[in-house]
Order: sequence, then structure tokens, then C-alpha cells
Amino acid sequence: MTDTKEQVATSKSDYEKFMERAEIAAAKVSTIQAFEEAVKYAIDLCLERPLNRYAISDEQVTTEGERKVIAAPALSPSEYELLKEESAAHSIDCLDSGMRNHLNGVDVGLSYGDLGLAETGTLVLNCPNEELRLATMVCEYHVCVLPKSKIYNDGYEAEEQLRKFMLDAPNYTAFITGPSRTADIERVLSIGVHGPLELHILILED
Repeated sequence: MTDTKEQVATSKSDYEKFMERAEIAAAKVSTIQAFEEAVKYAIDLCLERPLNRYAISDEQVTTEGERKVIAAPALSPSEYELLKEESAAHSIDCLDSGMRNHLNGVDVGLSYGDLGLAETGTLVLNCPNEELRLATMVCEYHVCVLPKSKIYNDGYEAEEQLRKFMLDAPNYTAFITGPSRTADIERVLSIGVHGPLELHILILED
């Protein structure tokens, strides 16, 4: 059965479908025109949210004297320098390495998404090193910049790119749909236990 002209005209684009499905999965989706907007977004989010740190200890954990942290280990040198300068202006520490020294918590992780799968609102991140994996897992709030041209309808359409990622061992390919969630304790849904409490997707017009 072929689609009528009316059905074709009203069908949603991959971009529209991605936004819709990502929001259903509890991600917060916005559009930006340039990377500078992503920097401002990440810093504003970092300033707005409370500072959280975690530790296994019999003593009360204090955050006195702690500064907020943005981790962004996979940016280009010029992008990282911009983020670092803007972060310093707001008394925020900025990291591009040494993530193992910050496993007690990072406030914001800023990354690029390699692919977006519209069918499920899923981000795909090709992680060539541990730094990026940790930055997007231990952060409380993950901000991911996804170029609009990298959005595909589904995994079948993106098969060629996915195959390259998965065959490039020992790289790690992450599929991220919404913030971290689990219901393995008494079947009670908990958000942010095994990863970020919030996922913010910034779709970059390219």
C-alpha cells in the first residue's frame, strides 16, 4: 500500500520525531545555532542546580569549599578553551581529563552526540577513551550537543555508522535514551541512580 499525498505531507521528519521521542523519554530538548550557545546553556544549568557530591563514609559528607565542575573531555581545543574561560568567569572548574579523580561527582558533563535515532529518541556516543565515558556517566546533568544532520530514522538507517563504531575496538559505543533510570530495587522506578539525573539535548543547526 502506497502513502497518499496527504499522508506524506503530514508525516513527521526524523528531526521532529527525535525531539518528540526524546522528550517522552524525559530528556529536555532545545535547538541552538552555534556552539557558543551550548557553553552558555551548560554554565547556566551548572549555576542553577545544587552542588552534589557522593562518598562512602561513616562520617557526614560536607561540600564546604567545593566548587562546581563541568567536564568536557572530547571538545576541540578551541571549544574547550572557550568553555574553560567562561567557566572560570563564573568560578566553575572545567575538566578535560583526570575523571578518575572526580568519581564522587561532576555537576555537568558536556559532550557531542555522534548519532541520534529518531525511532526511540536515542543518542549514540562513540567513546574512544575512558575520560568521555566517565564524564557522561558520573555527571549529575548531561548536556549533549547533537548536530541535526546526524539524526537518522532508526538503527537500520544508521547501520553503516554504527558498524564502524562497534568494530573500532576497544572503543565503547553508548546508547542513551533519557536520563539514567532503574527499577531493580522492589520495582520502584528511580532516576539518576546509575548515571545522570537529567539529560539535556541541544540540537545544533548545521
